Amino acid sequence: MLSFLLPMETVTETHLAGVALSRRGKVRELYDLGDSLLLVASDRISAFDCVLSPGIPDKGKILTQLSNFWFRQFADVENHLLETDVERFPETLRAQGQHLAGRAVLVRKAQVVPFECVARGYLAGSGWAEYRKTGRVCGIALPEKLSEAEKLPEPIFTPATKAEHGHDENISYEQLVDGVGTEEASRLRDMTLDLYKRASDYAATRGLILADTKLEFGRMDDGRLIWIDEAFTPDSSRYWDAKHYATGRSPASFDKQFVRDWLESTGWNKRPPAPRLPEGVVRTTREKYLEAHRLLTGAMPEHLGD
Repeated sequence: MLSFLLPMETVTETHLAGVALSRRGKVRELYDLGDSLLLVASDRISAFDCVLSPGIPDKGKILTQLSNFWFRQFADVENHLLETDVERFPETLRAQGQHLAGRAVLVRKAQVVPFECVARGYLAGSGWAEYRKTGRVCGIALPEKLSEAEKLPEPIFTPATKAEHGHDENISYEQLVDGVGTEEASRLRDMTLDLYKRASDYAATRGLILADTKLEFGRMDDGRLIWIDEAFTPDSSRYWDAKHYATGRSPASFDKQFVRDWLESTGWNKRPPAPRLPEGVVRTTREKYLEAHRLLTGAMPEHLGD
């Protein structure tokens, strides 16, 4: 694990002059620029449906730049990015560049497909919990006697509802078809599994296992689907260190599981307000995000501490 002696800044909300805030999500904030959107990733972190305090310094920058890396890596799949360099943003935004550098991108507008597209290559998280009860995950029958964290015979597509508040809920493929139609459901499944397989193969070359991931897509006016939101970040994906991987337990991951584990240890009843995160938990969580970025890209994010 890396240790960083950098001045640390935490941005939990942005308030930009001259542009209209369209939506403040769990982590990202959207500003409407008319023919495009400004997407800003804050340093907020949530667990058990509760926004925690304090945020994780530079988290938004790390996630934004890692997403940009993956969008470039698979540039043959159309995505929402228009511009990532603040110096080429509209003049009103350039004047506020110190608040945006590294954590903001300009993106095209699209109608958000109201389902999460999840690919699972390993049995973990909610999939493992469902398998233990039913032998299935989202209606998909799996072989008997699989262990926690075991690799599946083939990656599976397990869609979920999108929830602004509370948990996303796993659904069956048939429910997705009911929501978007047969043709679009098939396209969403194929795009998700293809991207997962390609990202998983790449992560393996970096010593990481991509256990599962959540992708989002948007629909353009002509009906074509584009890849939106974030791409294979530790917030949307479960990464394990291949050197320490073993079945029968939940391997350590490069995401906020460390925060969840600490919260569980406090005896908190999972109703607001949540316990305040101690400095050691904040620093370790930040280092986990930074380490994931470094391992996957071979470099550190820019603008840290700016």
